[in-house]
Amino acid sequence: MENVEIREFGRQDMALADEIEALAGQLTSSPAAFAPERLAVMASDRASRLFLLVAAGRVAGMLSMGVYMTPTGRKAWIEDVVVDTAYRGRGFGRMLVEHAVEYARQWAPVTLMLTSRPSRTEANALYRTAGFGLKTTNVYRMDITEK
Repeated sequence: MENVEIREFGRQDMALADEIEALAGQLTSSPAAFAPERLAVMASDRASRLFLLVAAGRVAGMLSMGVYMTPTGRKAWIEDVVVDTAYRGRGFGRMLVEHAVEYARQWAPVTLMLTSRPSRTEANALYRTAGFGLKTTNVYRMDITEK
């Protein structure tokens, strides 16, 4: 297997912003505007994690995760899972998800959640085989852009 590592993004990784931006652009057909400043905020935010999968010195995938406490228990959300198109089919998505699950175990008991569009058949199959179950719920969204 090729030289692959998963590491947590930190302030020392700001030079990787262009590679992370390229991955962010592959998340959806209409990605949100990328702002490198957000990476610095994430690096200092105790509740946020950005895991980078690095293959042969290149950022080949990423996964972000938030962990927080609610009155009904600790929750963790996986967000922005993406593997660069040039690296797909090598099991990197599974590696990222398994890494996130292991990271979440340190917060046990914790409910680990994620969302995925039904059209992402491969991703949905990965999540099911990784042990995630489908939750019947509605997800609502509101973008607040001004203070």
